[in-house]
Amino acid sequence: MSEAVRPGGPDPSSSEDAEAAFAPESVEEHAFASAEPTYQRFDCRGDVAEHLDAAAEAARSAVEAGECIVLPTDTVYGIGADAFSGDAVQRLLNAKMRGRDMPPPVLIGDPSLIRALATEVPETAKDLVAAHWPGPLTVILKIQPSLRMDLGDNEGSIALRVPDHELAREILRRTGPMAVSSANLSGKPAALTCDDAVDQLGDRVSVYLDGGELSGAAGTPSTIVDFTQHGHGEVLRRGAVTVEVLRATLPHLVDLTATTADAEPADEPRSGATALPDASSEAGERPATGG
Repeated sequence: MSEAVRPGGPDPSSSEDAEAAFAPESVEEHAFASAEPTYQRFDCRGDVAEHLDAAAEAARSAVEAGECIVLPTDTVYGIGADAFSGDAVQRLLNAKMRGRDMPPPVLIGDPSLIRALATEVPETAKDLVAAHWPGPLTVILKIQPSLRMDLGDNEGSIALRVPDHELAREILRRTGPMAVSSANLSGKPAALTCDDAVDQLGDRVSVYLDGGELSGAAGTPSTIVDFTQHGHGEVLRRGAVTVEVLRATLPHLVDLTATTADAEPADEPRSGATALPDASSEAGERPATGG
């Protein structure tokens, strides 16, 4: 069971009501934590419905208030915020000490939302997500021009993913689309445990959901495929889904990460392309070009 994180909070050993029994966990002070930490932490490693519901509602309330949360995904722990709030997204970037030149991807709870968030979605992209969502595949598409999203310098694109993690999808179903980046300071290793995330982010996050140590993808980020330039798709970052597996669905997929020696013929690289994020980045982050 959980313990109270706030001084003076309920004591699970003396309280019998369900809410006190599932109070946020106690934590030690961390790099960014104050003497009296104000964040909440929930143990989500069990399967008791009311416990998970309390955690999910706390996360929903925090996101609705424009605050940041940390949640487990199928790759690494992520820090999330309301994708439709520019202030919330900026708070996420500030928490990571990251600039707007690396806009976070948007995680969604259901593949059907792709139609509401992206435009000019080619059939190749639809085929790829049908084969690999939920899962560690991020696709970059042209953003719906009517959307009021300020994710950073994304150049009219949006990176989308449906994580293969039931708790993450439940949170997303309650909050709607969230901007989600790896729960770590920029340049530091991605968090595979909730403790890792707390150590790096502390009070910059309002709610932590502890799903235990992540081992499914062993910290390997998602594979990123861009469809904004060519309908055949271009791999911008290799990740948990291999290029060979992706080509079972899209034989003409171009791998822009291939070395000169093994690169297949492809169109000329687009102007303004920059270095790709390293493998410690969260499943879904994309180059500074936003595409």
